[in-house]
Amino acid sequence: MAADALLRTRVLEAVPHRSPFRFIDEIHELDANRIVGSYRFREDECFYAGHFPGRPVTPGVILVEAMAQVGVVALGLYLTMIDLRGGYPSGTDLTTLFTLAEGVEFKGIVRPGERVVTTGDTIYFRKGTLKSRVSMTRENGEEVCSGILAGMGVMLHEA
Repeated sequence: MAADALLRTRVLEAVPHRSPFRFIDEIHELDANRIVGSYRFREDECFYAGHFPGRPVTPGVILVEAMAQVGVVALGLYLTMIDLRGGYPSGTDLTTLFTLAEGVEFKGIVRPGERVVTTGDTIYFRKGTLKSRVSMTRENGEEVCSGILAGMGVMLHEA
């Protein structure tokens, strides 16, 4: 596995979300300025039963969450890792929490079984705060939604 692939895997593993609330299957590109990740919405996702019966559509709030997991949480973890010069704090209690959604627009719907690609471009990263321009497209490049999202790094401790 190439070094960049190992780093992408390490960042993906550091994302604290797990099934059924993890909306990243793979990170395809990653550097200080940009991240590209993807997720295939499974046909058995729990929210489809009620949104909408017989005509399932992925809720917009889930699409925003998926964009935040890639463009804020995963990218923020990576930026923190390189900011610490590769030294990741022991344990996995460091994360980036989603704190802002600005100008989010929806241009399409996502149905069960569809794969989406999320791209996040860093606007700024300073003092543990990340702001990024994030967009989600279908595999054919058609935009589904986009907006400016932000988050900040925090240490999560067991209660």
